[in-house]
Amino acid sequence: QVQLVESGGGLVQPGDSLRLSCSVSGRTVSNFRMGWFRQAPGKEREFVSVLDRDRRDGCNTYYADSVKGRFTTSRDNAKNRVYLQMNGMKPEETAVYYCGLSMTMGDWPATLAMQYAYWGQGTQVTVSS
Repeated sequence: QVQLVESGGGLVQPGDSLRLSCSVSGRTVSNFRMGWFRQAPGKEREFVSVLDRDRRDGCNTYYADSVKGRFTTSRDNAKNRVYLQMNGMKPEETAVYYCGLSMTMGDWPATLAMQYAYWGQGTQVTVSS
């Protein structure tokens, strides 16, 4: 059984930083693409970032334009976890953040929610002064 559990959400002020974690069981994260999405009330789930599976020559990442340069996704293979480091947060980034595991091998980058087979329950991030 595959389970994803996000943690690390909370209330932060504009400009602050926050790191989200996604713990995975039932699959080895280094073998799959791991994405982060977010969903604000009344809006569709929005792509944030994706981390490709480990390759001999490294690992690719891809970010939404709105977070490029401020957010970083990474992986700890020993802990089977994926992280999303968020810096310079903005009020409009208030949302529930989800991590997803994609079984797809082609179509890089995987920016569509439908490309992800498994999801966590989400963690609330609120950016407000």
